[in-house]
Amino acid sequence: MVDVNPVARLRSSSRTPFLQVVKTAVAVVAAVLLCRVLIDGPFPTFAAIAALLVVQPSINQSFVKGLERSAGVVLGVVLATGFHLLLGDSVWVVLLVIVLAILIAWALRLTPTSATQVGISGMLVLTAGVVTPNYSADRILETVLGAIVALIVNAVIVPPVLLGPAHLAVARLARDTAAAFERVAIGLTEGWDHDRWHEALLQARALRQQHARAEASLTAARESLTMNPRGGRHRTILDEDIVVTEHLRVLVTRVTGMTRAIQDNTAPDLRADPVVGSIATEVARIAADVRALSARVAASDAPAPSPSVPSAAEPALTAPLEVIRPNSRHWVLIGALLEDIRRVREELLGEDD
Repeated sequence: MVDVNPVARLRSSSRTPFLQVVKTAVAVVAAVLLCRVLIDGPFPTFAAIAALLVVQPSINQSFVKGLERSAGVVLGVVLATGFHLLLGDSVWVVLLVIVLAILIAWALRLTPTSATQVGISGMLVLTAGVVTPNYSADRILETVLGAIVALIVNAVIVPPVLLGPAHLAVARLARDTAAAFERVAIGLTEGWDHDRWHEALLQARALRQQHARAEASLTAARESLTMNPRGGRHRTILDEDIVVTEHLRVLVTRVTGMTRAIQDNTAPDLRADPVVGSIATEVARIAADVRALSARVAASDAPAPSPSVPSAAEPALTAPLEVIRPNSRHWVLIGALLEDIRRVREELLGEDD
C-alpha cells in the first residue's frame, strides 16, 4: 500500500552526505564572519542565506546557484529600493513589490531559484528597516560574498567526485549484457521452449532501463567534475566510460532483438540445424568479449580501453559465419541472427561497414 501520511513526505529516501552538511555549516559561519568584518550593519542575513543555498553536490552546481541567487538579489533589492524611495514602506508597497517581482521573473524567464529570490529579497529589504542606497548596496555585497565563500568552501574541502557510482554502473551494465548474450548461446544450444525465451526476453529488455540509469550516473559524474580541481585523471576515466556505455547501447539493442527474434520463431527442431550450433558458438564468443570488457572496466581505476580499440588480449570473435545453403524452414531467423552477429562484431572490433 502506498504511504499517504503527509508527514512521511517530509523525509527523504536518502541522507545528504555528512561532508556536505559540514561544508554548508562552515560556509555559513565563514560568510557571516567575513561580512561582519567588512560591512558595518545588522546581522548579514543575505550572506547566510546565500551560503546555505550555494553549497551543492558539485562545484558547477554551486557556481550556477551562486549566479542565480546573486542575480535574483540584485533585481529584488533594486526593485525594492526604487519603490521605497518613490512610495515609502507601507504594507501595500511591500505587496506591490512582491507581485511585481513575480511578474518580472515570469517575463524574464528566470530560473526558479532566481525568480523566488527576487520576491524574497525585495520583501526582506522593505521589512528590515530604513532603506537607503548604501543599505541596498550592502545587501547585494553580502549576497555576493556569501556565494563566493560557499563556492570556495565547496571547492577546497574535498570537492565531490561522483565517478565511482558511474564507473560501477558501467561495469555492471557490461556484465549483465554479457549474461544476456550467454543466455542466447545457452538457449540455442539446449533448445529452450517459448516460455524460457520469454523469460530471457524480459531480462534482456531490463537492460534498457539499466543503460538509462548508467547514463544518468555518468551525467552526474560529469557534473561533479566540471570546475572540480580534483578532476584530472578522473575526466579521462569518465570519457572512456562514456565511450564504453555508447557501445553497450548498441549491444543491448542487438541482444534484445536477437532474443525477441528467437522467441517469436523458435521451434523444437531449431537446434538440429548445424548453422544454429555455429551461431550459438559465435554468440558465446561475443559474451566472452563483453564479459572481458566488464572485467577491464571494474578491475582498476585506470581508464578502460574502448571496445573499438584493440586490447592486449585477442578477441574471442572469429571470422563472420557463412551459410552456403540456407535452411528452408528457419532461414529468416538464421539470417536475422547472422546479421545481428555481424553488427555486434563491427561494434566490438570497430570494423567499418
